Amino acid sequence: MIVCLLSVAVVFAGNHWVGTWGTAPQLVETNNNPPSPGLGNNSLRQIVQVSIGGEKVRLKLTNEFSNGATAIKAVELAYAKTSGSSSEIDEASTVSLTFGGKASVTMSAGGKAVSDPVSLHLGDRQNVAITIHYGNASSTSVSGHPGSRTTSYLKAGNTRDFSGAVKTDHWYNILALEVEAPDEAGAVAILGNSITDGRGSTTNQQNRWADVLSRRLLANAPTSKVGVLNMGIGGNCVLGGGLGPSGSSRYQRDLLGQEGVKWIILFEAVNDLGYTGNGVQTAQRIIEVYKQIIREAHQKGIYVFGGTITPFKGSNYYSADHEKGRSTINKWIRTTKMLDGVIDFDAAVRNPQDPEAMQQAFLFENDWLHLNAQGYETMGGCIDLSLFTKTDPLAADDEENDYGEVLLWKEAEDLRANGEGSAFRLVEDAQASGGKYLETVNNITGAAPTDKANILVLRFDVATAGTYYIYGRVKCPTWNDDSYWTSLDSPLGAGFANGLQTDSWDWKELFHGTMQPGSHYLNIGGREDGACLDKLCVADNPEPPIGMGGSGSATSVRPTVISTGVAVDRYALNGQRLSAPHRGLSIEVLRNEDGTVVSRKMIVRP
Repeated sequence: MIVCLLSVAVVFAGNHWVGTWGTAPQLVETNNNPPSPGLGNNSLRQIVQVSIGGEKVRLKLTNEFSNGATAIKAVELAYAKTSGSSSEIDEASTVSLTFGGKASVTMSAGGKAVSDPVSLHLGDRQNVAITIHYGNASSTSVSGHPGSRTTSYLKAGNTRDFSGAVKTDHWYNILALEVEAPDEAGAVAILGNSITDGRGSTTNQQNRWADVLSRRLLANAPTSKVGVLNMGIGGNCVLGGGLGPSGSSRYQRDLLGQEGVKWIILFEAVNDLGYTGNGVQTAQRIIEVYKQIIREAHQKGIYVFGGTITPFKGSNYYSADHEKGRSTINKWIRTTKMLDGVIDFDAAVRNPQDPEAMQQAFLFENDWLHLNAQGYETMGGCIDLSLFTKTDPLAADDEENDYGEVLLWKEAEDLRANGEGSAFRLVEDAQASGGKYLETVNNITGAAPTDKANILVLRFDVATAGTYYIYGRVKCPTWNDDSYWTSLDSPLGAGFANGLQTDSWDWKELFHGTMQPGSHYLNIGGREDGACLDKLCVADNPEPPIGMGGSGSATSVRPTVISTGVAVDRYALNGQRLSAPHRGLSIEVLRNEDGTVVSRKMIVRP
């Protein structure tokens, strides 16, 4: 008994809250709104299955997407006798919650509520009933989670008797359960879509792949204090246009804002790819969002793992172009130095004879996109649990560029100075590097402009002679707005960069040629109105950058002709010695027979 008391004292002393269950909220769609008799002045019992246990618990509620206040008269927690197939509870376990010491709470439109902590022993994977007694509440503007895969029970009036209750397989207003846990405890939060949300899993059996992972973590002693928070939303997209708030807009709430998060899994892109008209460009934009999430997570000391996108050949999402997008994302996940680990869902479920398709045994309703319970068991079972015992330093916050010898990255808007480029329109855009870009306003196709207001000047230095490439990150939706006048080290004349058409941000070559050591400048003149220029890059690489590129000027070792050597060492740009060549830009140090030591740049491409 003394040991138990000491154990509890340690738990309480840390006051370390960890999410044990959570769901990602959205504005509930009309067809998923609460059924009659509705929420207002009625009672709702919802069942959840937690991951890790604890002795103290608190509940979070949300009204984030509702357009009116939601009044709650009382809330109780109790042990549920099933994982959702009935409304029965262990009556003796019932505890009433308070909010700031009061039984009732009213959430304003867009608001949330957090209960006071309450003593309630929760075991691992405990089924918990959350019973809410509503006051005035809308049933047509509701914050909730439609894809519960768990049955809820709605009964008229203020009651604890749910016999004959109306059943609905959705969650409303509940957001998270958190337990007070020892310091070594933590949670993994998963950004996902319907494959993570559990479409194809079995209602009331809690067999999503995230549930499978949770059970494995709990059964493994080194990871037995790891909670799992499923932040999947069916139909969700990283970039927008799907159901619920986009992954790029909700990750701070659903990942970084969760209590006790030590790990993040990024596994969301298939809906973006299925809806897009350009798979590779969409993939590159998703990768940029992933990079931003990684940077912000690392600032908080959180490990980030990437989940490869599962195959979808045979579904209506599939095309050769969309498959290129999937391959682009998966290749980046498997090779980037920014992620702290890789979970290869693709390799686990694909058909060995047709790798672009899923194994038929895993198909849900033969849609060739979602998995059945067997498929989710495989996904949850393929994850290396040692990822959750990592003590390694966090991975890189940025990738070593593989763009060659980059002399310069330059924001286009920074070229508007001293009257130069003043005729270009400055536009704000969240998808642009630095949040801004320049748009050509004037149509000047007969002859190149001579006034500096219609000319941007990019100035840079070259240290060694060679062929260099100047790229612009542009958006030129039609052939009527896809060109700029260009000239190197001379006034604008007959030369121009044409054929830059792209309906989303993409890198296009503006100029290439041989340059001698010294200072150079590129004149970029407005030619067709509507052409948009975001950023510029000067490099010695004939392959254009991807994404938003880098920032500032890169410092690199210049290529040098060397003699036969007797030893070669390689180093990353941060000085770390490399055991073998790796993807990206590194430094090669050659020790010559005559005793001299020469350094040079080395680029390794996938």
